[in-house]
Amino acid sequence: MTEPQQVDVVVVGLGVGGEEVAGRLAEAGLDVVGVERGLVGGECPYWGCIPSKMMIRAANALAEARRVDGLAGSAEVRPDWAPVARRIREEATANWDDTAAVERFTGKGGRFVRGTGRLAGPGRVAVGDQVFQARYGIVVGVGTRPSVPPVDGLAGTPYWTNREAIEVATLPASLLVLGGGAIGLELAQVFARFGVRVTVVEASDRVLAVEEPEASEVAAAALRADGVEIHTGVRVERVDHDEEAGFTLRAGDGARFTAERLLVVTGRRAHLDELGLDTVGLDAGQRYLRVDGRMRAGDGIWAVGDVTGEGAFTHIAMYQAEIVVRDLLDHVGRRRGGPDASGTASSIGGAVGAAGAGGDDSGPDTAGSVPRADYRALPRVTFTDPEVGAVGLTERQARDRGINVQVGFAPLSSSTRGWIHQVGDEGFIKLVADADRGVLVGATSVGPAGGEVLAGLVVAVHAAVPVGRLRHMIYAYPTFHRAIRTALDDLG
Repeated sequence: MTEPQQVDVVVVGLGVGGEEVAGRLAEAGLDVVGVERGLVGGECPYWGCIPSKMMIRAANALAEARRVDGLAGSAEVRPDWAPVARRIREEATANWDDTAAVERFTGKGGRFVRGTGRLAGPGRVAVGDQVFQARYGIVVGVGTRPSVPPVDGLAGTPYWTNREAIEVATLPASLLVLGGGAIGLELAQVFARFGVRVTVVEASDRVLAVEEPEASEVAAAALRADGVEIHTGVRVERVDHDEEAGFTLRAGDGARFTAERLLVVTGRRAHLDELGLDTVGLDAGQRYLRVDGRMRAGDGIWAVGDVTGEGAFTHIAMYQAEIVVRDLLDHVGRRRGGPDASGTASSIGGAVGAAGAGGDDSGPDTAGSVPRADYRALPRVTFTDPEVGAVGLTERQARDRGINVQVGFAPLSSSTRGWIHQVGDEGFIKLVADADRGVLVGATSVGPAGGEVLAGLVVAVHAAVPVGRLRHMIYAYPTFHRAIRTALDDLG
């Protein structure tokens, strides 16, 4: 290895969170090296959030066209995957080329290094034969990769992960989806609406097992209405494949499922064993990189995004990135002798203070000027049709924590807007309240705009707005979100 190059900060992994941190720190005037072995921007813009929602938008347009017969005459629908694949390739991913993203980072003053970064001692990162010594800190944002179950026969077959599913230019005639979580259901519904024969196989006793049981029921019914076969409680013991017959999944009870292609979406995991954590005294055997409220994983080491295990969501990565930027700038200021005892980030060349400022730092979740992470009101949305939006605790989670739970429920179809919507109005609002405190600790919004309706519920949970005050609000009529008022009445 060469002599270490002295820099201010090294960011290992330029996914959504890492890119944000690296760019912000570079803009603040720090000497930042960003290391990425894949594409700058990570999973979201190339194989996740952005292209998948383009697929969903197209599939939903087909579904709406098919609903014309129940509302406004008749319509003939002829699905065509070509414009969808073209839009993903040309508009979303630039044919999976990150040149623009790299230039976006270097344009802010950062230095980009393509390769695999590995910790090589305190403050030190090795990338091939290059070594960087960070004066102030290292930020780890390496993300996660698909977790493929150790099913006999699966390894070595041409199965798909979300990446191959997003990149597909020509649709198969049939598709097996192993995994009934959010990604599996979103992609299953898309392909089914484009005419693919889709079968979902899930080991749990219901799809969307992390959400409310009522949400699982609505989602499963919606997919079945689109022609998707759903099999839950199935343990796959073997996978067979050949070029003629395609894939066969064999279950422990003797059931068999066949299709031309197999999509495996059974979760994701961090690959910490590749990071060299042992060189800085951290456990490489942990499932995720544990961090404190300021995203610190160890002395001089911060982590951001999926690798922290707090949720594989872009909005979590961006939320954490804000904390990392402010905490690291505060740390730099202290090292340079700038800030006072209150913890206010100092100005380095007039830039650090500006980059680290912003937001209300008051309250118990802060340390000086740096807010601590608070995941009580973590929002999540499954972009099926209907959408499944949720925030905070489910009813089961709240009861398991010993909370005195009250539940309010309102079917969307019983609301005026649901009645007007008529076709495709499946959904509900479910509220989970702490009866002793008189506040919501969780909520679920399922419906045509479930993710959008969720916004008000996120505020209610995050700010611990008293239920009485929520009841005294004015809810616009006729809207889907007005069903929240009905669910509040149902709380008792």
